[in-house]
Amino acid sequence: MAQSLLFTVKRSAPEFVRPSKPTPHEIKLLSDIDDQEGLRFQIPVIQFYKYDPNMAGKDPVDIIRKASAKTLVFYYPFAGRLREGPGRKLMVDCTGEGVLFIEADADVSLKEFGDALQPPFPCLDELLFDVPGSSEVLNCPLLVIQVTRLKCGGFIFALRLNHTMSDAAGLVQFMSALGEISCGMNEPSILPVWHRELLNSRDPPRVTCTHREYEQVPDTKGTIIPLDDMAHRSFFFGPTEVAKIRALLPPHQQKQSNFEILTACLWRCRTIALQPDTDEEVRIICIVNARGKFNPPLPNGYYGNAFAFPVAVTTAGKLMENPLGYALELVKKAKSDVTQEYMHSVADLMVIKGRPHFTVVRSYLVFDVTRAGFGDVEFGWGKAVYGGPAKGGVGAIPGVASFYIPFKNAKGEEGLVIPLCLPAQAMEKFVKELDSVLKNNINQPTIGGPKPSFIISSL
Repeated sequence: MAQSLLFTVKRSAPEFVRPSKPTPHEIKLLSDIDDQEGLRFQIPVIQFYKYDPNMAGKDPVDIIRKASAKTLVFYYPFAGRLREGPGRKLMVDCTGEGVLFIEADADVSLKEFGDALQPPFPCLDELLFDVPGSSEVLNCPLLVIQVTRLKCGGFIFALRLNHTMSDAAGLVQFMSALGEISCGMNEPSILPVWHRELLNSRDPPRVTCTHREYEQVPDTKGTIIPLDDMAHRSFFFGPTEVAKIRALLPPHQQKQSNFEILTACLWRCRTIALQPDTDEEVRIICIVNARGKFNPPLPNGYYGNAFAFPVAVTTAGKLMENPLGYALELVKKAKSDVTQEYMHSVADLMVIKGRPHFTVVRSYLVFDVTRAGFGDVEFGWGKAVYGGPAKGGVGAIPGVASFYIPFKNAKGEEGLVIPLCLPAQAMEKFVKELDSVLKNNINQPTIGGPKPSFIISSL
């Protein structure tokens, strides 16, 4: 990705796209999983599409604008606005005011972005414009959509979602519906289901599980990552890189999933890079989709948040001094904690504790979106060349989160691209430590040398 790429984007005035037919004007409560503090932010997604000669003469802006109005008939809560009630309870006022839609043209072709389309993207703020006054949680549009035509005939679809409304699975469900209607269908193949009460607290609420992810940890040493001088980079992990990390583990641990092994490795490298005191607690938070944990399962079409933030906690000293397998066991244990009872317990905790934010002090959060299906969303021009999160480190506390995004590199290798966001000095240390790991020299970090070849984008 050529991060020095500069181009000009011309935008029309933002407009509101409203449902194409009358929709119910009602109040719909979010669930007690939806409205926790850690989800009260806007999350950006971006999709790149090639020119398709079969669509010559057809305008993606016009097609997607009209399809948005039709899709909102089914997903009409997205056309409303969030309000806050007693106990910080969030609800959607289904006003039908609409979503923000931006039409744009860029004097750049898809080819100029380079072979490796991945975060961080140049000029992201131009491809997903932050309309003044639109980015608050309450009383603002719940979706912002920008469609940017490229001079090659391709286009970029960018979207910003108020995260309290949906998780990745729910957002892809909406985007897929928008794609189906763009392609001529009259209604989505999967109809949306609200039923947020399924993830509400019990009466009376009772916390039955341990939730260290919501501990209120004071930041006594100023360890929350500063926002200035941040470095954004993406790292590619294909079969070769994963095999090298896997080889560092004893035979009985080598069968663990790529997600677990990579998470253990990145957590350890990141901790070494940030250099906390050895007695400080550090945390890894693995987002777990809980849709399959319910019996009966959540209904097909449910598009609310249905995931948990299970956490593993240890000291920085133990994490850095022990072999990689130590971190791996902690990651496995955290993931296995999530059950139906665990989700009910989280909902109860939200009500009892006032909807707290998950712990961000010395935390690293990872989210695997490889199965979410962003890249499969079509508007008539075929599948996305890249589809998924627009950057890493998003959220109320930038720098805490990384996404695992499916990716094919310039050699045609299938793998993952993982964006990270760290202070510039810590990023340099992270690069050296990861390079050391991939040279199977995990306990002897390299001191200098060039940036390793597996880093394929930087800003």
